[in-house]
Amino acid sequence: MTTTQARQDTLGEATLGELAGELRGELVRPTDPSYDEARSIWNAAHDKRPALIVRCRGVADVIRAVEFARSEGLTLAVRGGGHSIPGFSTTDGGLVIDLSPMNSVRVDPDRRVIVAQGGCVWGDVDAEAQAFGLAVTGGLVSTTGVAGFTLGGGIGWLVRRCGLACDNLVGADVVTADGRYLHTSEDENAELLWALRGGGGNFGVVTSFEFKAHDVGPTVYAGLVFYPGDQAAQVLRGFGVAAGAAPDELSLAINLTTAPQLPFLPEEVHGKPIVAVLGMWSGRPEDGEAATKSFRELAPVVADLFGPMPYTAMQTLLDPLFPRGMRNYFRSAFFHDLGPTTVDALVAAHGQVPNGVSELHVHHLGGAMGRVPADATAFGTRDREFILNVVARTPDADGYDDAVGWARSSASALGPDAASYVNFTGETNEDIVRASYPAPTYDRLVAMKNTYDPTNLFHLNQNIRPTTAS
Repeated sequence: MTTTQARQDTLGEATLGELAGELRGELVRPTDPSYDEARSIWNAAHDKRPALIVRCRGVADVIRAVEFARSEGLTLAVRGGGHSIPGFSTTDGGLVIDLSPMNSVRVDPDRRVIVAQGGCVWGDVDAEAQAFGLAVTGGLVSTTGVAGFTLGGGIGWLVRRCGLACDNLVGADVVTADGRYLHTSEDENAELLWALRGGGGNFGVVTSFEFKAHDVGPTVYAGLVFYPGDQAAQVLRGFGVAAGAAPDELSLAINLTTAPQLPFLPEEVHGKPIVAVLGMWSGRPEDGEAATKSFRELAPVVADLFGPMPYTAMQTLLDPLFPRGMRNYFRSAFFHDLGPTTVDALVAAHGQVPNGVSELHVHHLGGAMGRVPADATAFGTRDREFILNVVARTPDADGYDDAVGWARSSASALGPDAASYVNFTGETNEDIVRASYPAPTYDRLVAMKNTYDPTNLFHLNQNIRPTTAS
């Protein structure tokens, strides 16, 4: 008997019928025709079978689902966009709170505020906000959930100009482990808001996010430029130098990857190592060519695709490369500069890439993100100029373990003291979580966990373990 079957038998039909009758949304069970679709998530590395899925239509459904999971002793998973790399948005034999039906966005252009429900993805937010020429730092893939992205920090193409997504979080509505519904802001439950700004999903189900918005677009100067793979060291060194003079309006990354079979790349490079510099200038579009020039002259150019484009086009540019249904594993490491040792490590990792869909991303940080005081939010690392995200992927199970091993060794090569980014970490353990936060921040998060979730009901996350949990 499976864990899911055993849990169904324990709960009983009358109990489940009562729960279903109390919901405005849908209760999905393993016997329902929609179950397999409802249980699937973006990352196919995690194929789990929850006992129950509550597809919430409002806050009342969330409260009832939390109360039910707590009273019945069910493991609780919370799903926003479902992109969780470690698979936290599903569980075997437990209850999944699926927020995806809660996906409305409200924009107040006069106050420059965006309010997004917990089931929104960034494509939802961008579409509504750009109608008013507004934006907030969003995901690099438009199907990324607003909730997990923001609660873990939020690094995107506006990070240097506008800071992290969590830096722009000015309010939130939260259902806590005891079923309370709280609003947080600088004036109300402010310490909880501090914890939500980078502390992950440890403190409750966030049903609504309120963001400070910025004037962006509708046109930006963005895109990518490709260089030969054998020029990776030169491109990395030059990128590091050019980054030192980059204005806040320019956010860029390097992708050490394999050339896809696309018409804008010459056939002779298809399937071979290649380097892409990609990013966005969010200042005046007419200034974009000059602002990006130094990053587009780092080595002989294979193809230069930078130019004016809609902000929403840049926000969806990478979507085809990150489809639903592949196996994904990420590892990350913050670091200070692209010095010789780091460049050598990155080039070596690129040379050992296990397949054509795994790659290394180096994002330039700093700017507005770096000027936020270290204790202003729970986000752990602001004093590093760069972050490495190692993306290990396979279409199916074949070769996945080798890809994971490559990702782990590639991130470790940057040094044992390199802090991780919780959103770009494919597994969890106490050492990884502790290394993601300065000691005073971690202690403060534990105090918040003790207050709002002392029994660790919300433990499917990069977990801050409460001192009172057994």
